[in-house]
Amino acid sequence: MANNTINIGFGNIALSNRIIAIVSPESAPIKRVIQETREKGKLIDATYGRKTRAVIITDCEYVILSAIQPDTMAQRFENNNHNIK
Repeated sequence: MANNTINIGFGNIALSNRIIAIVSPESAPIKRVIQETREKGKLIDATYGRKTRAVIITDCEYVILSAIQPDTMAQRFENNNHNIK
């Protein structure tokens, strides 16, 4: 299985085959997930001090914060998958 990457903003990349969900950070349950992950030491902040616009949940219990909109990230994810086929 190839390790395909997706640009999550500001030159940062994540392995697309490890991503479970890309969600908006506004809901209370997602805010709890972020806080719990921070306490476990498995939170990766890739926002460079900007507002968090997307929360990337991975299959290895890491959560990544990004300043890129979830819609933009989904388009990048789709484009990445189409280029592979």
